Parts: sequence; structure tokens; C-alpha cells
Amino acid sequence: MASSSFILFLLLFFTSITAICSWNAATPRPRFPAILIFGDSLADTGNNNFLITPIQANHDPYGHSFPAHLPNGRFTDGKILSDFLASDLGIKDTVPPFLDPELPKDELLTGVCFASSGAGFDNLTSVKTMATPIIKQIDYFQDYIEQLKSFVGGGVAHDVVSNSLAVVVGGSNDFSFNFFRDFTRKVQYDISGYQDFVLQHLQDFLKELYNLGSRNMMITGLPPLGCLPLLVTTNLIGFGRKCVESLNTDSQTYNQKLIALLPQIQASLPGTKIVYGDLYTPWLDMVDNPQKYGFVETNKGCCGSGVMEVTYFCNKLSKVCSDSTQYFYFDSVHPTEVAYRTLADYIWKDALQKWA
Repeated sequence: MASSSFILFLLLFFTSITAICSWNAATPRPRFPAILIFGDSLADTGNNNFLITPIQANHDPYGHSFPAHLPNGRFTDGKILSDFLASDLGIKDTVPPFLDPELPKDELLTGVCFASSGAGFDNLTSVKTMATPIIKQIDYFQDYIEQLKSFVGGGVAHDVVSNSLAVVVGGSNDFSFNFFRDFTRKVQYDISGYQDFVLQHLQDFLKELYNLGSRNMMITGLPPLGCLPLLVTTNLIGFGRKCVESLNTDSQTYNQKLIALLPQIQASLPGTKIVYGDLYTPWLDMVDNPQKYGFVETNKGCCGSGVMEVTYFCNKLSKVCSDSTQYFYFDSVHPTEVAYRTLADYIWKDALQKWA
């Protein structure tokens, strides 16, 4: 296996998000020197390309709406949540400047995506998917900080980290591809107990972020997991493809617990500002009201049959819809670029403005 420093280089060089801020005075924006992203495939800009894992999107038809029209590791046709949140903050996606010794140090405004598709807060989730566990992403973040210190000094590195926005997008895989589909955790926990188990791991993760200097954090909740085409298929009862309400209820309960927990975590970590990012509300609204957003299909994905295909089952042999902008889902799990744009818009108005 590659050393952590080599993996870090790949993470930084190929999937970084660099903060070159151009603030619009007419539209107040929170001023972060960087955005640091942790989590799973809703945020992964291509890190799994460098892992030995079946959870990869480095092949057709993924990426066909991206500027280069090539697969790049993002689980959609184009851009994902990370891209839009970064651009909304005035952050440009480029090679990180701290790898370039010619860049003036006073222009060092950096950020990076550490997310790994298939990752979870529960390490068992990542064992199954061979992804980088969310807690392990802390190790790469620590390596990043050490490299930053060696380049610009401890003071500047501290300022960059403490004033940056850390975005944590996770939990979906813990339920979708672990608890809901495997007996291992079900033997140990009921759904409520497992929700608490995952939230405890999230709390531990946020404390680790805090210990490394992070002070501004946005934590997203779960989407309506019962509306994922793959889970609709595996839980299909009777005729018709409808969201599985019991799974959506589980998602809502987790989110309610998370919303109640975050102020407690903030109170225990002096100097932090921790905000909840709501994925559930805009996601479900798009599924339930497709005409409002210009969609014609929200029950199936654009790739293949749209009811089962994801990762390597969505491939160059799969039939692809002619216009992905009319679909909410690209494969049987992940939204299309246009859906991600709406999700990011909602999060911007609902959560990020709290820093403005």
C-alpha cells in the first residue's frame, strides 16, 4: 500500500479545491480562506481513483457533462456538491498553491477534499466498500497541516485551518449499504441504537477536527434514503416505485438527533461555530415535485435501467438517457449535476449564510 504521504500528494494534487476568493460586495458571503471537505461520494471529487476499491466512478458514462466530458471520479454526470459549495464561496478549483514554491506566500489560500466514496462514520462500512473511513481522513488532514506548516510556517498554517470551513458529508453509507443491508450491526443494535452509534462516531470525528485547529464546521444530515432508486428496488413491495417511507422516517429521526446534538458539541468545543446542512428537505422536494425543477424522472437514474446500476454496474455498456438534466438521479444512488446545483443552492441559503 502506498505511504500516507504519497496518498496525500495524490489527494492534494488531483482533487484539491483552492480558495481564490473574489467576493461580490452586493452579495455578502462568509469569508473563509479555504474549504476542507470530508465524507463520502456526495463530496468525493475523485479520491477513490487512487484506492483499490470497487467504489469508483473513473469510467464512462460518469463525467460526460463535466467541462472535459471525461470520467474523473465524481459519481454523477458533471459537478457535485463539493464543486458547487466551493464556487458559492468564491473558491476556484485548481492545483493547490502550496505545492508551487513560486507562488507568493501571502496568496496562499488553500483547501482540499479528503472525501472517499463509500466511506462511513462506522469503520465497518468502509471495510465493506474498501473506502477511506471518515475517521482515517483525519490522518490525511493532519499530514496536510504538517506540509502546510513546513511551507508557510506554523502561524499562517494555524490561521488557514482555524478560519477555514470544514464540511462533513457522511452517514448515508452507514445506513444504506451497512445497517439496512447486512445483519452484522442489526445483531448489535436496533435502528435507534445504531443511529446513536453513528452519531457518537461523528462526535468523535468533530473533536478530532477541533484538536487539529478547525473552528468552523458544517455537518450535513441524511437525504431521504428511502427514495434512492436502489433502495426502492431492494425494498420493493407491491406495484409501483415509491419511496420507502420507513427508511425515510429513519433518515428523519437521525437528522433530528443530529440537529439536537450539534449545539451540545459546539458548547463543548470553545470557539467553534457548527451549523447543520439540510440535504433531506430539498432532496425530497425535488423527488416529490419534479415539475417544479424541470425534471421528468425522479424515481429512476439516467444510467442503464436506473433502478440498480451504480459504480461498475453503471458503465460504458449501459444505455444512458439522452438528457440528464431531466433526471434527478444519474445512477441508482447519486443525483445529477443539476440536482446537486439545487442542493447546494438550498444549503447556501439555509446554512452558509449564517456565517455571512
